[in-house]
Amino acid sequence: MVELKSDFVPMGEVSADERSRMAFGKAGVHRDDRYAVAVNAEGEILLTPLVSIPRRELLVWDDAGIRAALVRGLEHSSKDETSEGGDFTRYAEDEHPLENESATAEPRS
Repeated sequence: MVELKSDFVPMGEVSADERSRMAFGKAGVHRDDRYAVAVNAEGEILLTPLVSIPRRELLVWDDAGIRAALVRGLEHSSKDETSEGGDFTRYAEDEHPLENESATAEPRS
């Protein structure tokens, strides 16, 4: 058996099929799971689990203030500490304002 580095645990052996695919079900991989793939000079392959989020939600992870406000809002909601805000449809636009801006904006230099 090959000597393992770090805290890796042997899960068995797999072989590639005619299209160079390998099944990793024994290792707990499920359909539609996503992984970053890295290969070192020795040919070892490291799969790191990923979770993809829509670009429009990235600002929550990039901005600590927005993230904190979201957490506070979720906490208030879970404790039923919310109030009816009324009908906000009068503020709605036919198209998303950021989509309009990017579609019509001149390229920046």
